[in-house]
Amino acid sequence: MAAIAEISGLYKFFDTGGVSTPVLNEVDFQVETGEFVCIMGPSGSGKSTLLHMISGLDAPSGGTVALQGQDLRPMSEHRRTVTRRRTIGYVFQFFNLVPNLTVLENVGLPLAIQGRRPRSRRKQVLELLERFGLSDRVRHFPHQLSAGQMQRVALVRALVGEQPLLLCDEPTGNLSQSAGLEVMQALRQVCDQEGRSILLVTHNPRDATFADRILFLVDGHLDEEHELRGPGLGVERVHEALLELGI
Repeated sequence: MAAIAEISGLYKFFDTGGVSTPVLNEVDFQVETGEFVCIMGPSGSGKSTLLHMISGLDAPSGGTVALQGQDLRPMSEHRRTVTRRRTIGYVFQFFNLVPNLTVLENVGLPLAIQGRRPRSRRKQVLELLERFGLSDRVRHFPHQLSAGQMQRVALVRALVGEQPLLLCDEPTGNLSQSAGLEVMQALRQVCDQEGRSILLVTHNPRDATFADRILFLVDGHLDEEHELRGPGLGVERVHEALLELGI
């Protein structure tokens, strides 16, 4: 399998009051095509910062991020934006749905930005909404949906552009146990049936067990010794690793 994302020697420092504080320190890993990777770590360990750099939203202090073999570092801002739109779908913890747009319009927004004609994008959006059990919510606005429904809409929006890599930042953080389970099952299905790559950051051991690999980010480093492989890995083993690492 070819790597969809290659992260090599990645550093990130933040300047606070004239003092350079390291957040990420020589991070190296790959996400293969069709692979589901999870990164766990304590709050403030740099998980979200790492996602932002992989997506090109934030520049690293050192090292490289390559998407489909293309190094983001020398790209112009415009080219990085185009590469991000073509390569990455993003699922956030807080849904980020546009409140005055319907479900149909929210999901179709990425296609509208691409310049797709209304009729063609409506067909694609309706097919996806039906697949994820949302066909009866097409004309609803975000405030008329449950939290679980909003996150499923956000997931469909991330999928509609057919980008090969999904970045998921604590996607079940605001959901009930049952709604969160539905979202994780949907992500696993997307990986298995469509061959899309998924990079998930989470605090939730149950969510982590859906991944093919679990990496632990501690003190700015990925701890290679405690890397776990799934799916089908028990929650108890994830808890054990977290305890061993003091997370």
